Amino acid sequence: MLTKKQLDLLEFIHARTQRDGVPPSFDEMKDALDLRSKSGIHRLITALEERGFIRRLAHRARAIEIVKLPDALQAKGFQPVVIDGDAAASPAPQPANSIPLQIHATELPVMGRIAAGVPIEAISQVSHTVAVPGQMVGNGHHYALEVKGDSMIEAGINDGDVVVIREQTTADDGDIVVALVVENSEATLKRFRRRGHTIALEAANPAYETRLFRDDQVKVQGRLVGLIRSY
Repeated sequence: MLTKKQLDLLEFIHARTQRDGVPPSFDEMKDALDLRSKSGIHRLITALEERGFIRRLAHRARAIEIVKLPDALQAKGFQPVVIDGDAAASPAPQPANSIPLQIHATELPVMGRIAAGVPIEAISQVSHTVAVPGQMVGNGHHYALEVKGDSMIEAGINDGDVVVIREQTTADDGDIVVALVVENSEATLKRFRRRGHTIALEAANPAYETRLFRDDQVKVQGRLVGLIRSY
């Protein structure tokens, strides 16, 4: 049996991972559960791991894999998606009581590199294609980009990762987006915030400052929906 807080946290991690392609930060977990400190989140994470509901992955920023869900949340349509980029590797054995995952691959164009740091020149040419699970892309047009830089490491996005982007021109506060800085024709991967008529592009690394633009200086090119990592 899980406590209400443990169940609430597991549901929040699952929902945010499905939406953003990466787990929420500990600060986001703390705020979502209305806790005063991150120590409470650490205790809940440890309890969920000990009970076999989640697994923490070593050497990856805030990487949490959901192994299973209790019946109350399975009824909401849980489908675990954990993607590593080595297509030649043998499938990992399923943990006991885990939910089997059937993956239907979809080919996406890789449009080049996107800066997770100082913006680089906007990308518009296909360099190659990459296979991603059909569950990751859903409806709409999608494309992939290779990440260059380390400004989003606290969002679990590392240099060399491939991000899967759903094409769209709008974003909600907190979405991780491909943003085009119109004046310099530069593109960057950042968290999107709107402050009146100002757009804030936030890094997920304290070494980088938040960049502020007028709302007519930034165009959203798409939203992050998934991530592929090769080892």
